[in-house]
Amino acid sequence: MSADIVIVGAGAAGMMCAIEAGRRGRRVLLLDHAERLGEKIRISGGGRCNFTNIGTRPENFLSANPDFCRSALARYTPRDFISLVEKHGITWHEKKLGQLFCDQSAQQIIDMLKAECDDANVQWCMPAKVSAIEKRGRFVVGTNRGEFECESLVIASGGLSIPQIGASPLGYKIAEQFGLAVTELHPALVGLTFAPDTLAQFGDLAGISIDAVVTCNDTSFRENLLVTHRGLSGPAILQISSYWRPGLDLSVDLLPDRKALEILESMRASEKLLANLLGEFLPQRFAQRWVEFNFENLPVKRFQVPRLREIAERLHDWRIRPSGTVGYKKAEVTLGGVDTRELSSKTMEALKLPGLYFIGEVVDVTGHLGGYNFQWAWASGHVAGLAV
Repeated sequence: MSADIVIVGAGAAGMMCAIEAGRRGRRVLLLDHAERLGEKIRISGGGRCNFTNIGTRPENFLSANPDFCRSALARYTPRDFISLVEKHGITWHEKKLGQLFCDQSAQQIIDMLKAECDDANVQWCMPAKVSAIEKRGRFVVGTNRGEFECESLVIASGGLSIPQIGASPLGYKIAEQFGLAVTELHPALVGLTFAPDTLAQFGDLAGISIDAVVTCNDTSFRENLLVTHRGLSGPAILQISSYWRPGLDLSVDLLPDRKALEILESMRASEKLLANLLGEFLPQRFAQRWVEFNFENLPVKRFQVPRLREIAERLHDWRIRPSGTVGYKKAEVTLGGVDTRELSSKTMEALKLPGLYFIGEVVDVTGHLGGYNFQWAWASGHVAGLAV
């Protein structure tokens, strides 16, 4: 079979690219190895799809080239995607921090994208597993459903996150096959684990949530921190995980809106145990364990001023070193990808090989938590769809 464009990967970026290219009258074939369409969309946002963030800026993305994402994000904005959502009668709400969710179900976004693809006369081939790709003048994509020839080949195969729904390294292998560099890959937006000794102290507190500021590599996030049976998670930890590397400490401010030293000094004459005092500002069980892990649990009056200063400093700068992450099975995205120096920021086309494009998660552009990665998928898919 022959087409103008073959897109490998029918996720968020792939479908957006297909829509834009199909609207231009291009003959588009969309391939995917999955039996069900849009699984990653379906499970996102607790099943309601955090489909964009109205505050999207280039600063919300990590990349070896932080400026690469600017062009695509400027040419397809959150407002553009909201317009598409509203065109299909999908109601939505802002949950917090600019995060937009469907009122009903993520399935609505999948159905919307499928309908737009169908209106643009996009052809489908699912499930179809890619076995080989060659360049014989035109691109030839070999699959278990036969060979497909095309002028332009778009790789929208995603990253390594959530392999249980089909994630694979296919896109990176294709890039390397054609001589394109791939940056170092890491699980991102992922929970962090504790070493056994730390886990023995805190692991049985799983489920406790604390409003905190978490800092690593000169980057900070303030959201909830969640203690788990393996270490730490919650929005603050998922955010900072993109910046954390093995061997680095996290700095946690447990009392971001308060001055710990003032609290302690105001209670200098108190018979109250330190853990009980801190339990007025933190979950009691966590306060008890934190004190036992870091200090002695004595009446506050027993501490000298220098020791109170040390406790206060630790409350605002609790240093804890994760042992690792919970891995790609739980990671929302993959950090790193096809090196942006290999691609045009305006079209996503490979500079070394005209006609080959990479979009979405497979590219070294990774968003913060909160709808940013979907916005990158829509934006990168859009600009590629206008170019192929």
